[in-house]
Amino acid sequence: MNDNLQERKVKVNLGERSYDIVIGSGLIDEIGLKIKPFVSTKRIFIVSNPTVLNVCKDRVCKSLKDAGFDVNILEVPDGESYKSLEIAYDLYGQLIKHNANRFDTVIALGGGVIGDLAGFVAATYMRGLPFIQVPTTLLAQVDSSVGGKVAVNHPKAKNLIGCFYQPRFVLIDVDILQTLPERELKVGLAEVIKCGFLSGEKFLVFLEEHIGDALVMKKDVLIEIIQRCCAFKAKVVEVDEKDFGKRAILNYGHTIGHVIETITDYKKYKHGEAVSMGMICAAVIANRLGLIQESVVERHKNILKKAGLPIELPQMSPENVIKHLLLDKKKRGEDYTFVLLKDAGEPVIKNVSFEDILESLKLCQ
Repeated sequence: MNDNLQERKVKVNLGERSYDIVIGSGLIDEIGLKIKPFVSTKRIFIVSNPTVLNVCKDRVCKSLKDAGFDVNILEVPDGESYKSLEIAYDLYGQLIKHNANRFDTVIALGGGVIGDLAGFVAATYMRGLPFIQVPTTLLAQVDSSVGGKVAVNHPKAKNLIGCFYQPRFVLIDVDILQTLPERELKVGLAEVIKCGFLSGEKFLVFLEEHIGDALVMKKDVLIEIIQRCCAFKAKVVEVDEKDFGKRAILNYGHTIGHVIETITDYKKYKHGEAVSMGMICAAVIANRLGLIQESVVERHKNILKKAGLPIELPQMSPENVIKHLLLDKKKRGEDYTFVLLKDAGEPVIKNVSFEDILESLKLCQ
């Protein structure tokens, strides 16, 4: 690829809730000017964590203040366990203390946890404050910052308490990925690979050829990957914003992935690692049901392994797996709903039996 770092834009067309996703290099230093058209008042509340603030707080605040904004920082602890009602309640208190009103703007500056938490607070405080997503991890840039799903976790299940609330604008700067630990980049690639299998052969082949370039942070490759993922997700969200139909395909790998996260108390695996293992399980189920050949299962294993992601599932008792599947938001009646593949770019939603799930899990452990 050529080193073309030209700014890219993806439009999410949702009528009056439409918004732009802008992707490029060095955009953090332009955030003040970039968000100005989408903000009606001067007061900004940045929700972030210490890890992200240590990296870019000064640059973000300078750009916002230079553009005339009054900046307030609401800091929350770093980690999935803090995406909770308790932390949301604390953020409500801080907004009340600052006399925040429904025209002030919330900026989610961080990864998926911050985006989900800040978006949930913005959606529910005074019935809705404008909010802007500034995702700082690859996982958030290609997935959670786009589409308007905001939520907090319950001890019994991930993202159980939430709603749909679209951002006004999404700003994605690939430069900030340079500051991530290698593990964080890899977990983002799990969602990228998921998108490759869902969107079709052209993007999947591109990923198979360039996954190594992404791992060494080639900016042009990262911009291309992020644009393609965002464009694919935007098209899906446009036809099924509230997740009653086609949008369910975006959960590929997530059904068992969420079970793994919950059983391990969100502490052993990152989200992308769990999704990687979940995709392997979904591929094995699809092969067991006769939807795909063994070669497609091997293709999953090869690209995920090349990205440095886990492909063997941890040991989990059948009772524990089924107990957590019962709380899955995608469950319908007594059936367990999975997103499976017939081939690259051909996702299908299937009801899978208890027996097929457990027998497939045995082959993945």
